[in-house]
Amino acid sequence: MTIKLIIGLQNPGPAYENTRHNAGGWFVEALSRHHHASFKIEKKLHAAIANLEFNNLVCKTLLPLTFMNQSGLPTREVSQFYRIQPYEILVAHDDLDLPVGRIKLKTGGGHGGHNGLRDITAQLSSTEFHRLRVGIGHPGHRDLVLNYVLGKPSQEDKQLMLDAINRGIEIIPMVLDGNITKAMTQLNG
Repeated sequence: MTIKLIIGLQNPGPAYENTRHNAGGWFVEALSRHHHASFKIEKKLHAAIANLEFNNLVCKTLLPLTFMNQSGLPTREVSQFYRIQPYEILVAHDDLDLPVGRIKLKTGGGHGGHNGLRDITAQLSSTEFHRLRVGIGHPGHRDLVLNYVLGKPSQEDKQLMLDAINRGIEIIPMVLDGNITKAMTQLNG
């Protein structure tokens, strides 16, 4: 089983680009840069899409042009257009339950209160997609979560997140080759 689509969850626009909530988008941008892939805006699919080529495999990377709570729309449209199944999708997203600097790979599961994952699950009618969880830490109380995720991390925290993203990029060749279990063991260890 190979991954054919990697989605980086984010809110569009300059006001959000440096916020914790865009960690998934940071991952997909860094991954695409690493593989010299350029994004093309596909307005009818509500996404910016790049083709990542690796060992004769082509994987699409996607940045939604919709807001976080509508991430399922471009996910569904792109997966239908290119005939990609939920189990062939990897969604990179910020995760409050992981400390800053941690990154984990998992398959399936609930949305954990994440509006982007909630919408993707609803639009795909499936939870069987893979997730790359980029830790952003937790502000301590749920009333503080909204301002926290939409806030900018300190320079120190941002560097820890970028280091985690780089570790995530290192395991992508394994993921694209279908060695998701091996990639999980390496990344989650």
